[in-house]
Amino acid sequence: MEKNKQHFDEMISAPGSVRNPYSGYDKWFAQQDPDHLTRKSQEAETFFRRSGITFNVYGQAEAQERLIPFDLIPRIIAEREWAKLSKGIEQRVTAINAFIHDVYNRQEILRAGIVPYELVAKNDAFLPQMMGFSPPGKVYTHIVGTDIVRTGPDEFFVLEDNARTPSGVSYMLENRETMLQMFPELFSQVRVKPVSTYPGSLHRALCDSAPPACTGKPRVAVLTPGIHNSAYFEHSFLADQMGVELVEGHDLRVVDGRIAMRTTLGYEPVDVLYRRIDDEYLDPLSFNPDSMLGVPGIMDIYRAGGITIANAPGAGIADDKAIYSYMPEIIEFYTGEKALLKNVETYRCAEADALKYTLDNLRDLVVKEVHGSGGYGMLVGPAASKQELEDFAAKLRARPANYIAQPTLSLSTVPIFADKGLAPRHVDLRPYVLVSPKGINITPGGLTRVALTEGSLVVNSSQGGGTKDTWVLEE
Repeated sequence: MEKNKQHFDEMISAPGSVRNPYSGYDKWFAQQDPDHLTRKSQEAETFFRRSGITFNVYGQAEAQERLIPFDLIPRIIAEREWAKLSKGIEQRVTAINAFIHDVYNRQEILRAGIVPYELVAKNDAFLPQMMGFSPPGKVYTHIVGTDIVRTGPDEFFVLEDNARTPSGVSYMLENRETMLQMFPELFSQVRVKPVSTYPGSLHRALCDSAPPACTGKPRVAVLTPGIHNSAYFEHSFLADQMGVELVEGHDLRVVDGRIAMRTTLGYEPVDVLYRRIDDEYLDPLSFNPDSMLGVPGIMDIYRAGGITIANAPGAGIADDKAIYSYMPEIIEFYTGEKALLKNVETYRCAEADALKYTLDNLRDLVVKEVHGSGGYGMLVGPAASKQELEDFAAKLRARPANYIAQPTLSLSTVPIFADKGLAPRHVDLRPYVLVSPKGINITPGGLTRVALTEGSLVVNSSQGGGTKDTWVLEE
């Protein structure tokens, strides 16, 4: 974090003064015994461990399983603040879907010179196999996770758009369930919008996106790479919550021009497949021929209207970090409106001036891989050693087009429960958005990720971050 830079505290407005959204919670907290809360914190950890809510850390011995730390102090957002955020998210997701449809069809935004043609054509996330095809309702991103940071009372920035297979929603649901179990009396004192409707809303959005070949009630299934995937808990959790089958590639095959799922009664057609595997592994006949995770021939059935794949193959073109830098222009092009939510200023290192600026100011910037995720492959300049800065500069010079750079924002803080008291830590927020031909649904709240190390700006679970319940107040 930048030295001497003031950050916005979401709970404390001044010493001894609590911001309005936290007033009800603060009164309750003042009456609690710290030892009791410490026991509750340990109880929550036991609950998560028993539920099997773990994630795998790649690159460590035998895909080591870890518990994501849970903090019992909620992050609280006023209804008015949430209304503003929701409006901006809806505008953004509408533009993202319009952009993806355009890129795979008429390419008007490229012809208008607003987004450079090479940025799409040479992009690993761009799939020529999707050209000229429109999924039902022109919906490409059925599930979106929009990462948002806050820097002031009314200052929100979108950090990135997760348009491929956004994860973490099981933590949003389990965090709330844990809080309801541990502190039922608190929820009678502070009125909070529910998040438990998410699985039902997800199932409804998927059913509403059924393909032309569907007759009758749509059959939905969740496609997982299997138990060794870091998000396997979430795949099985969501399938269970929706009351649908969890399948792997070998459970599916092409039968009579449809994708069919193995059941005790033989093979039955699947209408909508909520896939949690990457594009590359989806169909060995169309993409990676060595893939054992996908379904041979699924792309042909998809293009013929025999199945809906959520999210659509090729949707990742919209969450590329170089494309991100054009989002204000993309939003205006498709909606005719100025972006309601700000982008973080972004330097595209593929451009000579931006590369020079980044190399000259590396100590003050955050540098990310264009296709990176999970906090890997990034440099947080203010927290880096001299050697790390030199090593990263060499990477930048070798492959400048692989990186973008952004200023280090002074992220807001929310208190965590530490040493029987409260201590501020930096947070971000991932609200979950469901899109179907019938409209857009945003769950009130989302997943708050918190950097548990004092001063750290990296909130990713793979890098030692934790999570907390996110409350949107009923007013």
